[in-house]
Amino acid sequence: MPWLVSSQVDFLSSSPSQRECERTSFSFYCSVRDLLPVWLLEEQRSMETFSWEDGPRGFLPAEALLYAVVHDHQDYASFLLHHFSVSALRAPPCSFCCCSGGAPHLSVAVRYDRLHILALMLEALKDCSERRDFLDGCAGCSHAADAGKGAVQLAVELSRSDCLLLLLSHGAAPAGLEAALQRLSSASELSSCEASELRQAQRCMDFLLLFLPSPPPLCCLQDEPQRWQCLLGNKVFRWLSGLAPPPLLLQALRCLARSGPGQISALPDFLQQHSWQ
Repeated sequence: MPWLVSSQVDFLSSSPSQRECERTSFSFYCSVRDLLPVWLLEEQRSMETFSWEDGPRGFLPAEALLYAVVHDHQDYASFLLHHFSVSALRAPPCSFCCCSGGAPHLSVAVRYDRLHILALMLEALKDCSERRDFLDGCAGCSHAADAGKGAVQLAVELSRSDCLLLLLSHGAAPAGLEAALQRLSSASELSSCEASELRQAQRCMDFLLLFLPSPPPLCCLQDEPQRWQCLLGNKVFRWLSGLAPPPLLLQALRCLARSGPGQISALPDFLQQHSWQ
């Protein structure tokens, strides 16, 4: 457990071998945190003893990549993805149980808002046959911080609009519309000093609509039509309620959105998504 300080490690460990493993694990964690050079990190990763339960071994590329994401070590993340490709994105085994499924790296990148590293990971998945599983998968281990949540869902819940657009433009399923509506509703009740929260929630909602083929049934819109019409605008509200086709600007922007995330962000203000309302 690399997040434990040395005194805690000594307390929790029972054998000298296990204590040594935990010390070297914490040492590697600190090296990544301090943004040490890639060559030095790779030397530590391959030589130091990390695990004793399944025999002495170095850190797996997937384990090292998680540290690189958390501490935004972009050079190290780029190296790992270039040299190990998709294998660096496979879920490392959990030290607490037998679970090893899921796709934690994308979710961790979203949680820490590591947009550059997220783009590197999505590029590495571009030609992968398991791309869909990575993009839409959830962390399979119950000990993970975001267990059961996919990267898109997490981006919506945390209002990481840039991460969300990046995921969607690389083919992730536009799930989480109801969560986006609830996030938008909650953000609209915040004080004016937290207006940025509302803007980010609105952007997440807009990006989901860009990639949504057709709106699912949404009971909440029927329960409070006036409130949602005010939040969404008349055109979007009527489309999501099944009363009208999607706004013309929305239809025009969909092709542009699928060509790359930078295309939407570069549009002039009068063509941004709020013009749908």
